[in-house]
Amino acid sequence: MAEHPDCALIRRGYAAFGSGDMETLGSLMTADVVHHVPGSSPISGHHKGRDAVLQLYRRFGEETNGTMLIELEAVLADGRGHVMSFHTSRADRGDHGLEMREGLFFTIVGGKISDIDQCLEDIDESDRFWN
Repeated sequence: MAEHPDCALIRRGYAAFGSGDMETLGSLMTADVVHHVPGSSPISGHHKGRDAVLQLYRRFGEETNGTMLIELEAVLADGRGHVMSFHTSRADRGDHGLEMREGLFFTIVGGKISDIDQCLEDIDESDRFWN
């Protein structure tokens, strides 16, 4: 069974993120992409535009001294431009560690990612880690 093209797009994005390939990752996004991060930490909010989203991802690496690892668990498509992914994030920041299941809800327009809504298993724990 062939993978849906929207799922393949998201898997390419995860692979690029995991290898730190921001050029490839950026090529998978629309110029006006928005990544919505829940909570009340310094990384929370609406990161608007490709440059802002890529800077958020660079910040993940900087703030965790490169310890952030993402283990992709599932990618699901509805065939109408929406994809859900589920993964486990692991990272260390100072004397704090984080291991949490997360989900991303993507909107795909013209074969590119245009919107990313992030959902967290424990928003309070995420806020504690990033504060």
